[in-house]
This record gives sequence, structure tokens and C-alpha cells, in this order.
Amino acid sequence: MKKIRFMDVSFRDGFQSCYGARVKTDDFLPVLEAAVAAGTDNFEIGGGARFQSLYFYCQEDAFDMMDAARKVVGPDINLQTLARGANVVGLVSQSRDIIDLHARMFRKHGISTIRNFDALMDVRNIAYSGQCIHNAGLKHQVVIALMGLPPGLNEKYCHTPQFYIDKLKEIIDAGVPFDSVAFKDASGTTTPAIVYEAIKGARKMLPSDTVIQFHTHDTAGMGVACNFAAIEAGADIIDLAMAPVSGGTAEVDILTMWHRLRGTGYTLDIDHEKIIEVEAMFIDHMDKYYMPPEAKEVNPLIPFSPMPGGALTANTQMMRDNNSLHLFPEVIRNMREVVAKGGFGSSVTPVSQFYFQQAFANTVQGKWKKITESYGKMVLGYFGKTPAEPDPEIVSLASGQLGLQPTKEDVHDINDRNPELGIDYNRTLLEKEGLPTTEENIFIAATCGAKGIAFLKGDAPLGIRYKADVEAETAAKVAPKSGPKSDAVSSMPRSSSGNYTVTVDGRAYNVTVAEGSGAVQSVSPAPSAAAPAQAAAETQGDGSPVEAAMPGSVVAIEVEVGDSVSEGDDVMIIEAMKMESPVKAPKSGKVVSIEVAPGDTVATGDVLMYIA
Repeated sequence: MKKIRFMDVSFRDGFQSCYGARVKTDDFLPVLEAAVAAGTDNFEIGGGARFQSLYFYCQEDAFDMMDAARKVVGPDINLQTLARGANVVGLVSQSRDIIDLHARMFRKHGISTIRNFDALMDVRNIAYSGQCIHNAGLKHQVVIALMGLPPGLNEKYCHTPQFYIDKLKEIIDAGVPFDSVAFKDASGTTTPAIVYEAIKGARKMLPSDTVIQFHTHDTAGMGVACNFAAIEAGADIIDLAMAPVSGGTAEVDILTMWHRLRGTGYTLDIDHEKIIEVEAMFIDHMDKYYMPPEAKEVNPLIPFSPMPGGALTANTQMMRDNNSLHLFPEVIRNMREVVAKGGFGSSVTPVSQFYFQQAFANTVQGKWKKITESYGKMVLGYFGKTPAEPDPEIVSLASGQLGLQPTKEDVHDINDRNPELGIDYNRTLLEKEGLPTTEENIFIAATCGAKGIAFLKGDAPLGIRYKADVEAETAAKVAPKSGPKSDAVSSMPRSSSGNYTVTVDGRAYNVTVAEGSGAVQSVSPAPSAAAPAQAAAETQGDGSPVEAAMPGSVVAIEVEVGDSVSEGDDVMIIEAMKMESPVKAPKSGKVVSIEVAPGDTVATGDVLMYIA
């Protein structure tokens, strides 16, 4: 009987897949301690979106979280984090000194192993970051990033077993130091047959004592089958999770996989009764958090996008925040074309986010009307070389809109020349704000930008979605107001999901109801016949309106009332889907009023300011 090891990813990827990574440290530490007592000795504890999310949404320091986890588990347990090659733990690729600082800081704060991947499988990005991880005294787990191609695309090589084996050979030939190899499928869209052939080929290529680990999600319903295919092909370790953050967009449950292996030549070395107890405890501790219904769904359309489980709920949570959740199905449909035209990089952060942002822009602004900055830079080569050549028309559009020429240069060389990257620049930012210039703070500023600085200044908002808050929001949106001047809310079927129009105090709103969740998402005021006349009157009286081109949150206002602006000037920054988009003045003139404030959520078409 061969014993298959597992890594419990509940406290990083489970949180990311089911709660958008928005979970407080104190709420899970007792469960982590109980899991160790039950015999688990291998955990994924941070990195990925679980780094930025602590600063953006949880009002917590990720380094404090790592320290607390190490204290709970003791010195001998493997604590592992996830890194994105040259991007480390952000969406922006970094200069060499920040990449090196990442490894040193994570080593300092109790991490044992860093799983290191590049979504484009550009070995240059893995090589430098891997060397830094090795130099810092950490174990380096190098990654082959998997993805199932959407059916019907004319691509015969990328994301085949031979492609993955060739990439592993490139890593070996490049002399990248590594302690183990992970085959990571963030979208759960790779078929069991490809998983089997890729890992079988790797097992033949690697020394017999090299550990092979496999990672997948159950988003498309294939997690158990792919895990078993990996085991049969020679994988030593698989990634699993505990309820309530298992299944659906997350990983297969520990108990489910243990049950699958019964009666075979393999087993998980667990005391299943103890795991049952720990899972019950975990469910109880997480009960206060809102889990969106899509987090636990198996979605048969995911292989046609593909959308990774670890990004799906993070994006739907942001869409809820921006009142744009009703657009999600169309965004998913648009992703397929975005993936194909972008060069077939693996749909895993940050590239999955680039895909999603571009699909979002294609949905709300029209197909390919706007090339988002990150997607554009990717197709132009500023994150590395894509597996296949991007569509020439998209490259041309990106070059024109971003004012950049395509490049094949090493991204580290590009970033090292950028005066707004690196340790010195971020130290200066901290000094300007009167903040301590510790190495930790420098890294936070570099990877989290303005939101990281805001956290360090004590200005970070709390963005966790608690179940009670969501229930209260829902009740407030659907409950009729009392009093003679209030209109009744339009009736809607209790058991039917879909889009509806409700009327509250004489104003009509579009809402989206998710089946089975009881959650009602307010979208935007419904159009009325009076709207055009009202808009015309506003234009004549107060100047020309500057409207939001997409739903999002106001990040910054670049002008003040009374300022003179020229047509095309940036007047405001709106963030949607981790993408900051400038709002440009539609005409030259003077700013006569500003209708929003930083932090406000706006819908498409909302008036932001007036220019006369």
C-alpha cells in the first residue's frame, strides 16, 4: 500500500477560492493548531492573493500572520507560500532587489518552502526568483503551470503533455535550483489524460527521489479524477482542503480523496476520525463569513473560459462590491477569446486577472475598444514571453493605446531601469509619509502600492463580507419602507433567480437574485423616460457631465472644483477588478462640480463631475 502525502491548502487557497481571501487570522489559528494535533504536517499558509488581501480588506499584516502561524505549528511543520515568479505576490512584476527581498522576508517570518510559478512559463522569470528562494535558505518548489484549452481553438502544442515536459527540460537545462516540482492547474480544466501523461513523462525525466506534487481545483468537477490520475502517474503529494473550503472552486476535500483511494493500492496516511473533528471545528469557526453560492458550485462552463477557482470568487466578490455581478456570465463567455488572442498563458494569477480584466472591459466597453494596461503589457512582452505568439491585431492595438513597442527583453532588465520600482524608490515613498523604512514596509509598499501605504498609515478600510452584514444588506434592499410616501417593492418569485426591477420610494432599481442564496445584488437605477430630459437640463445648467465608463470604486480624484482641464486630461481614477482606469476629461474647460468622493462605488453612466 503506497501512502500518498498531501498538503492542506485550506488556509491559503481555500480561503482565496471561497472567501476571496478575506479571512481574519485569529479566526483560523485554533483550527490550524487542531489540524497539526490531528497529524497534518504540511500546510499552505500564505502568498498569492492571501498576501495583498490582508492589507486591502482585512486590516492585518501578512508578516504578522506568518509569524503567528509558525508559533502555533512549531518549528518542524512545513509552512509553504505561493509566489508568482517576477511578480512575487502582486500583479505587477518587480525589479531584482524586490524579488530578492521577497525571499529573505518570507524566510525571516517562518516560511519553509515557496512554490514558485510563472503563468507564461517563461523560464527566465522562474530562474531568477528561484535562485533568490534557494539563496535565502528556503526550499524551492518549481512549478509547471497547467491549463486545459477551451475546445475548438486551433492550438496543437501549447498545454499538451509534450509542452509541459519540454518546459521542465528548459528549467533543468537552465540550471534552476529546485527541491521539488509541482504541476499546478489553477483552473481545474486540464483533463485527467493530460495530467497522467505529463506527470508520467516528468517522472521518467527526473531523478527517482525528486518529489512531484499535484495541484488542482474542483471547479469543473474533475478534481478527484485528476488527483487519481496524478497519483497513478507517480505524484508523491497532492493538494487537498477541509470543509468548508473544499470542493467547488476549491480543492478536493481530504476525506473525499481518502474515500476515493479505499480499495486501491494507495491511501492517505490520516486518522479520518480526527480529520472529521477538525473539519467540524473549521466549519464552526468560519460560520460568520459570507460564502458566495458560486464558491461551492461545480460549473461545467469553466473549461470554456477557463477561470481559475482561486480567482473566481475573488472576482465575484469585487463585482458584488462594484454592483456589477450581473455581468459575470458575459465576462466568462468573453474570456475564451481573450485567452486565445493573448498567447495562451496559463489562466492563473496574475495572467488570469489580466484575462478577466480584459474580458470585463470587452463586456462593458465593447469588444477590444479598450486594451487594459496589464493585458496590453502582457501581449507586448512586458511580463515575459507568452507560450504562443499573441494575435497581431491585438498587439497592434495594445501598442497604439499604451504607447509601447513590443519587446522580447528580459523583464528583470526592464524593471531594473524603471525609476519607480525597487527598494530605493519605495523607501522614499515611506519617508514622504513619515513611515518606518523597515524591509517589511518597503516590501509592502512595493507589492501593495497606495493601498499598502494606506494600511501602514492606519487608513485601510475593512472589506470582509460577513454573513450577518450580507443578510442585513439584502433585507434593507428588498424590504418596503413604512409610511404613506413609500411605494411597495415590486413582487418577485421567491424561488427564481434572475434580473428584476423593483421600485423603492418612487425610484426603480435593477437587481440580480442568485438562486438559493437569498442574496439580492443592486445593480443600478433603471432607466426612465425622464432621464434624457433631466440629463439635458443638467448639462445646460451645470456644464457637461463626465460619466463612469464602467462600474467600480473611486480611487482618486485628480482635480478640484475650479481647476482648468484640457480634453484628454486624467481627472479621476476608478478601480474595478484590481484594475485602475483613468477617467479622462471629454472636453476642455473648468471643473464646476465633483459628484463623488474617494471610496464611492459607481455604476456605468453615473455622473462623476461636471466640466463647463
